Amino acid sequence: MQDKILDGKKVSADIKAELADEIKKLQDKRNITPGLAVALVGEDPASQVYVNMKEKTCKALGIVSHKHVLPADVSEDRLLSLIDVLNNDPEIDGILVQLPLPGHIDENRVLDRIKVEKDVDGFHPVSVGRLVLGQPGFRAATPAGIIELLKRSGVAIQGKEAVVVGRSNIVGKPVALLLLNEHATVTIAHSRTPDLGEVTRRADILVVAVGRREMVTADMVKEGAVVVDVGIHRTDDGLVGDVAFNQVQEKASAITPVPGGVGPMTIAMLMSNTVQAARSRA
Repeated sequence: MQDKILDGKKVSADIKAELADEIKKLQDKRNITPGLAVALVGEDPASQVYVNMKEKTCKALGIVSHKHVLPADVSEDRLLSLIDVLNNDPEIDGILVQLPLPGHIDENRVLDRIKVEKDVDGFHPVSVGRLVLGQPGFRAATPAGIIELLKRSGVAIQGKEAVVVGRSNIVGKPVALLLLNEHATVTIAHSRTPDLGEVTRRADILVVAVGRREMVTADMVKEGAVVVDVGIHRTDDGLVGDVAFNQVQEKASAITPVPGGVGPMTIAMLMSNTVQAARSRA
């Protein structure tokens, strides 16, 4: 398995093909077309790229995409009233508010306002609670995508030592819980962990989501480890991750590239959540 690339592009394409079949069945048998609404506040270039990619994927799969672009100075009440309208629209199965939001808007208030059954991002406190308790519900797309990528690439999780570097609510914490649900022994480390390398070298599965460019180097990785890089940074030479890919690839038995690893999986799992929500409506 030496130098095996965990190909998120290929695995996400497989998932999307399965979803397209399921969407066609929903349309043919139940006369239901999944609908996803995306709210974008402001003109953050990275957010615009993500929203456009989501829109494009919806179109390719047969999901109806509703995009709502609001100015950066929009009031919190205006955004909340848009969510109320989307909550009550029977044609909308999933609601996604693109993060980050401008500083004057309370992110938690906005995420709490989305109906749990339309929370395809998996960020609502009830969705997070269900994850903690191991109950069915929506899982945040990036962590769910990581688990799906590992499983479909033939990586065994049960009984393995997993280390997650990063403790964000969006990736670090939920992926640690999902790994735990798959019976891995999980350690969460972060930028303030003393002697981080000593912790990461224990990992059979190392997930890095710390937001620091090429922070994890070869000396921090155990020989034969599986390495998942969630980071993405623009450089003059193109995109790089949180892991120094070229040197770590020499030691890892499997590793995600940047781009083409975790990124495509995130979009695929968001679409999967939207189809799950439409199935519940059916």
